[in-house]
Amino acid sequence: MSSTRLRLLFFAGLIVLWEILVRLHLWPAYVFPSPLAVARSLFDGILSGMVPLAVLTSLRRVALAYAGSLLIGIPLGLLLGRSRMLQDTLGTLVLGLQALPSICWLPLALLWFGLSETAIAFVVVMGAVLSITLSTADGVRNTPPLYLRAARTMGARGWRLYAGVILPSALPAILSGMKLGWSFAWRSLMAAELLYVSLGLGQVLTLGRELNDMARVLAVMLVIVTIGLLTDYAVFRPAERRVRQRWGLQGNA
Repeated sequence: MSSTRLRLLFFAGLIVLWEILVRLHLWPAYVFPSPLAVARSLFDGILSGMVPLAVLTSLRRVALAYAGSLLIGIPLGLLLGRSRMLQDTLGTLVLGLQALPSICWLPLALLWFGLSETAIAFVVVMGAVLSITLSTADGVRNTPPLYLRAARTMGARGWRLYAGVILPSALPAILSGMKLGWSFAWRSLMAAELLYVSLGLGQVLTLGRELNDMARVLAVMLVIVTIGLLTDYAVFRPAERRVRQRWGLQGNA
């Protein structure tokens, strides 16, 4: 059985189980709506334009903030991975801050930037940049010393050493950090939008909660999960597959 067919059967089974639980009337309908009610709410949101607008707004925000995280995290990780002093000082700080939930940055962001798009972007960047930095640093530190000695023997120094040896060697770890950073960025954005009035998916989710419209809440949650899955399958998995094949970590099949 193919992976696609297996996934379809699995999710179809979940929907059937969901419908069975609804028909058992274990919870009131407004607390646990049926799949049909959720699908109807999602369809209405799409037709009204509310869901497409929210999706585009959230994607724009996360794309800009995630790009900023990459521009900060990858160079910083390259420096941390090559400098023992930075690793023992700044690296320790980065490692400690990673344990801090990104939503904890929201009060500071609101004080520093006010109720603005910049505040949301700051929270998203802080949610993603730390994991990208640490993964990049780990990849740099795991560069085989033999590669470095061979490159130096051939005259590679400075940026040539980074571009020709260190960065390619660390690429699998960097890609893993990028994938993890995207996950953190997406979750940080949803958390920030839940607490800050905006036009994104978080606001639609909050509106459904305030109206006690659980069908809308579940519909938006499905949209959020779907975007996360599509990003993983369309962007990161193909990139990971190509990197593994290039580095001989898996077969071409």
